[in-house]
Amino acid sequence: MSEVSSKELYEFKKTLKELSEKKGKGTELVSMYIPPDKQLSDIGKQMRDELGQSANIKSKSTRKNVQSAIEVIIQRIRMFSQPPANGLVLFVGMIPKGGPGTEKMETVVFEPPEEVQTYWYICDSTFYLEPLEDMIASKDVYGVAVIDRNEATIATLKGKRIDVVANLTSGVPGKHKAGGQSQRRFDRVIDQLAHEFLKRIGKHMNDAFLPIKDDLRGVVLGGPGHTKNDFFEGEYMQYEIKDKVLTTVDTSYTGEFGIRETISKASDVLNELDVIKEKKLVNKFVQEVRVDGLAAYGEKQVRNALQMGAVDILILSEDLKSKRVTLECTCGYQEEITQKEGQTLDEKVCPNCNEKMKPSNEEDLIENFAKIAEELGSTVEIISTETDEGMQIFRGFGGIAAILRYKV
Repeated sequence: MSEVSSKELYEFKKTLKELSEKKGKGTELVSMYIPPDKQLSDIGKQMRDELGQSANIKSKSTRKNVQSAIEVIIQRIRMFSQPPANGLVLFVGMIPKGGPGTEKMETVVFEPPEEVQTYWYICDSTFYLEPLEDMIASKDVYGVAVIDRNEATIATLKGKRIDVVANLTSGVPGKHKAGGQSQRRFDRVIDQLAHEFLKRIGKHMNDAFLPIKDDLRGVVLGGPGHTKNDFFEGEYMQYEIKDKVLTTVDTSYTGEFGIRETISKASDVLNELDVIKEKKLVNKFVQEVRVDGLAAYGEKQVRNALQMGAVDILILSEDLKSKRVTLECTCGYQEEITQKEGQTLDEKVCPNCNEKMKPSNEEDLIENFAKIAEELGSTVEIISTETDEGMQIFRGFGGIAAILRYKV
C-alpha cells in the first residue's frame, strides 16, 4: 500500500464497518475482487454463465435476488475498459430493511488502496471483507533481513504480505583443521571472505530499500549467532538504511523461515511505532496547552481557528460520532449545526418565521472537519482511543484539537 493518510485510513475503516453490518436474508450477497491484470471480458462471460446457473436455486426469493445482483455486476463492469491500477472490488446484494419484502439493492464499487492479489467471486449472507481488512494493516513497509555466516535472506513486509527480494549464499568454508602458519593464513582468508559476504548483503539491502526509503518505517535484522550483529556494527549499510534499524533478534532459522521468525519476535517493536507517533503528537499538543501556546481545542474554537487558516495540525478522535447537519426552512433560512449521537432535531425552529426546520444535508463530523482542513492546507491526524494519550484527546478535549501556526 502506498502511504495512506490517517483520514484515508479512517474513511476506509468506516466503509468496512458499514459493509460488515449488512446482512442478507440468505446466501445472496455477492462479493467480487478483481485483480488489475484480469480480463473484464472473461469476468463478463463468467457472470453470464452464473446467471444461467442461478436458475437452479430452489428458493424463489434467493434466486431472484442473486440474479439481480449478477445483473448489476455485469452492468457495472461494462463501465470499465479494464480494471484500475489496484484492481476493482464490488459488493452487491439485496439488504433487508425490515420484514419480508423490504429488501433494497445496494451496490458498493471502488478501487482498493492496495493491489488485489486474488480473484474472488463469493455468494454468502454477509460480504467477504477479509482481503480488505488485511489492507488496513498494510499501510506500512518494513525491511527484514535474516543473516548468518552461510546465507542471508532479504525481504519486505507490508501488513501480512512478505516479499523476498534476495537470497544470498556466502561460500565461506567451515573451520580448517590445519595448524601453525597454514591455520593463520586460512583464518585470514575466511575473515576476508566473510567480510566480502557482508558487503554483498549490504549492497543488496541498499538496492532493495533505498528506492523505498521514504515509505520504509524501519528495518529488523535477525539470525542465529553473532553475524547479524557484526553486520549491523560494521559499515555495510548506507547510513539512511542503517538509521532505520529498529532491533536485532536471535532466530533458530535462516531463509524464509528465519524471516517469519524474525517478524514474529520483533512484533512488539513493530506494533509500538504507530503508538509512539500518536504519543508524540498528543504530547506536543498538551505542551502547547500548558504554556498557553499554539493550541486550540473544542469544536467552536478549533473550527474558528481552522477557518482562519491558523491550524497547522488538526487532531481528531476516531471515536467522534457526531454529524454536521444543514437545516433548512421553507422561508429560505439555512443553518449548520452539530448533531451529537442520540440527539434529535425535531424541535429546531427557524428564527425568522418560527416554523420547524428540516435537515437537507448531513455529513460525518470528522469528514466535515477534514474537508475544511485539506482545503486550507492543514494536516489531518485521526487518532485512536487505544492509548492513554488518544483517550486524553477524546475525553479531556472533546475529541477535537489543533496545533496552530500562530495564535488566534
